[in-house]
Amino acid sequence: MTSDSADLAAIRERLEAVKAKRGYLLPHHGLLSVAAPEVLAGYDAAYTAITLSERRLPEVDKEFIWLVVLVATEEAVATHHIKKYFDAGGTVEGFDLAVQLAGYARSAPCFRFVETDWAKHVPHYSPEAAYRQGFDRLLVDAPVSRQMAEISMAAAHQCRRSWRELEWHLAGCYREGMDEFEMAEGLSYAMFPGSIPNFVKACGVWLNLLRSGKVTPSPAFKLWAETEGQGGFDEVS
Repeated sequence: MTSDSADLAAIRERLEAVKAKRGYLLPHHGLLSVAAPEVLAGYDAAYTAITLSERRLPEVDKEFIWLVVLVATEEAVATHHIKKYFDAGGTVEGFDLAVQLAGYARSAPCFRFVETDWAKHVPHYSPEAAYRQGFDRLLVDAPVSRQMAEISMAAAHQCRRSWRELEWHLAGCYREGMDEFEMAEGLSYAMFPGSIPNFVKACGVWLNLLRSGKVTPSPAFKLWAETEGQGGFDEVS
């Protein structure tokens, strides 16, 4: 067997392994199988830990967050999450709400526009109060918990780089008594479709919220907030 044929056999084996594990292939699986198998292995390990492994959230809640994130980012490739949502017990009503929440997340610039460009005409206007009123209307008789709606919107705003609205929903999670580890899990689902840099920034928004004293963290998250030196390269340089 020549070295070329041995390499081809290894590439086929890697592709078959990915397909056997996930049930499908995407173009980047093929490229990484050919050109960067070490990167493929690392990517697969990260994706498995984030998405495929059992963590804290029930499967139906996890897939609900995925739907909100995918619609908010207009990510058309990951249609397997639609099937996974319904297979986990998701309902048509829940699917419809996920789309509505994603659309509402994308409306955030409208509230900012009124606040900045029309401020002198409507001095009474509170963008957070107006935003919350619309959010509350969407959740009347909602098929998901308030906690799940809050963290789903936080993940969507993470993808959209809507940092103020992200903070609103993180604070909302605390008001609803949501477990912080479940909050972290929810945000992590937006890492790939919403980009790693946006996830890094979202974690910084959360960190600043903890340090502001507006919410009360658990001991583990309080330790995170008290840890100095989380400003990256610019801080140390």
